[in-house]
Amino acid sequence: MRGNAAGRRIGAGQAFRVGLSMMTGAVVGVCVYAISRTGGTFLFAITGGLAGALVAFGLDVYRRSARLTEVRVTVPQLSELTFVVNNDARQVAWQLFIESVTRVSVQRLNDDEGLLREAMTSLYGLFATTRETLKVSRPSTQVSAGLTVEALAVSFLNAELRPFLSKWHPRLLAFEEAHSDRPESEWSQAPECRADLRRVQDHSREYVLAFARLAGVRDAAAMLGTVAPGPDDHASPLVPRARD
Repeated sequence: MRGNAAGRRIGAGQAFRVGLSMMTGAVVGVCVYAISRTGGTFLFAITGGLAGALVAFGLDVYRRSARLTEVRVTVPQLSELTFVVNNDARQVAWQLFIESVTRVSVQRLNDDEGLLREAMTSLYGLFATTRETLKVSRPSTQVSAGLTVEALAVSFLNAELRPFLSKWHPRLLAFEEAHSDRPESEWSQAPECRADLRRVQDHSREYVLAFARLAGVRDAAAMLGTVAPGPDDHASPLVPRARD
């Protein structure tokens, strides 16, 4: 459901750009028709001026969208890496950050807090949303050096989320089916699972902060709750509630 929502937001942005382009084309068409009603040197002067203005505008838009920036981020198990992003890549990184930052799955779960099943379901949701966001996004511009936001997201899925879920989801499910009347706290493997979960959550927060850095997000650590709030920050809207 959340993956579809992310896809709809990106699709809505693309539809807006298409609609705006159609409206611009219609206005240009009307102007060309009006100019064609004139004649002589005045017609050529106006046509040339409009053509030059459109070319300049198009080049400026292209330069802004295609401008590449190098960003260095620290990735768990991979140390510090250099990524290359443009405006489209920043938008993808922002989508990945905002879909991750408010989830239970990236908030540390102590031994006496929460349920493993809830955390695991949240991780599954994050996996699906990340994959859906990548599916509906355009590939990053090919460059000779530097990694892309897609590479970071795929590493997040394959190096962190997939191994944990593949190992522990079947085991927890087997316990739940065999002992439906017993709480998961009586599961003999719960301490080991929670230890692995804490490691995944710690690494996930590092990935989320990396997405924030690629997107250019300010105060990302405060939004994620990895820094202590100041005396006036206890009710700050920058610290959202976690969701499943």
